[in-house]
Amino acid sequence: MTNNDAQVTPAQAIHADARRALRNAMRAARAQLSQAQRQHCSERIAAQVAHAALIKPHSRIALFASLRDEPDSAPLLRLAAARTAQVCMPRIENVRAARMSFAPINGRWRINRFGIVEPAGSERVAARFLNVIFLPLLAFDDAGNRIGMGGGYYDRALAFRQLRRNWCGPTLIGVAYEFQQVAQLPALPHDVQLDGIVTPYELRWF
Repeated sequence: MTNNDAQVTPAQAIHADARRALRNAMRAARAQLSQAQRQHCSERIAAQVAHAALIKPHSRIALFASLRDEPDSAPLLRLAAARTAQVCMPRIENVRAARMSFAPINGRWRINRFGIVEPAGSERVAARFLNVIFLPLLAFDDAGNRIGMGGGYYDRALAFRQLRRNWCGPTLIGVAYEFQQVAQLPALPHDVQLDGIVTPYELRWF
């Protein structure tokens, strides 16, 4: 037994197993969507955001480069351009430390070690100065808990929110299909909760 193994409590092990099983189930469910269904849902998600006027003119927002089965962020990118918002995207700075920053879209791109497109260059925008961050996820619940891919990048980048008592900006909006909602997620102390979720059917606040 390693030192790391000795530090894992039975409750934490159960939570880890539950999260792993849920991630696998949601990946399988997303894979069942056709490309036409995915694009239809993605357009409806952007329509929900537009109707709620969530992207303000000249605001700073963060989007994500969608994986194949995730809702496509391209319609949101077009909406942001129409609203003259500055768009940033996540950029991995240190894989070992799971450290991520947000970088403005500048027309130059690179592929990170996970095969995800991200902005190139050295310019970055601190997360606390963004107005809205749209986050990908694998599952969410009614309390605003979210499960991502498991790397913990967003939780680390947004950990400062848990230290604030009043203003906790930026606004965190999960982007998901409706079937990704579950009754309750096994949340951990370091998990950063969402402020809202947007699906093809609604924009819901927690």
